[in-house]
Amino acid sequence: MIFFTRRERFSAAHRMFRQDWTDEKNSEVFGKCSNPNWHGHNYVLWVTVKGEISENHGFVMNISILKKIIQERIIEKIDHRNINIDVAFMKGKIATTENLTIAIWNELKPEIEKAGASLHCIKIEETENNFIEYYG
Repeated sequence: MIFFTRRERFSAAHRMFRQDWTDEKNSEVFGKCSNPNWHGHNYVLWVTVKGEISENHGFVMNISILKKIIQERIIEKIDHRNINIDVAFMKGKIATTENLTIAIWNELKPEIEKAGASLHCIKIEETENNFIEYYG
């Protein structure tokens, strides 16, 4: 089994909050991340796929295909956008990095499988001190 990881970057704004809570309650739970005027991050996204090396072409998955899938399914939809407002696959979710990681998994998994590999892990670095990993 081979594991292959592609790194991408995107910048996006978000606000962590629940609409059914007051600003005070949101501030208590989410701190400065619940700022009603939003805040943003320069995210780093790692997408790890796994599989067996093909005897036909010598790799698990063509890197150009993986790059295209990530660009079309994620980066074009989220880069320089507001996660709460502009990103369809995050509608109805609290814009935490945990929820974002799962949503990205759900967006990429079917496309990666169509290309002949398996999605192993989504990792998102929100800050240099915080990152989330999701293995499905």
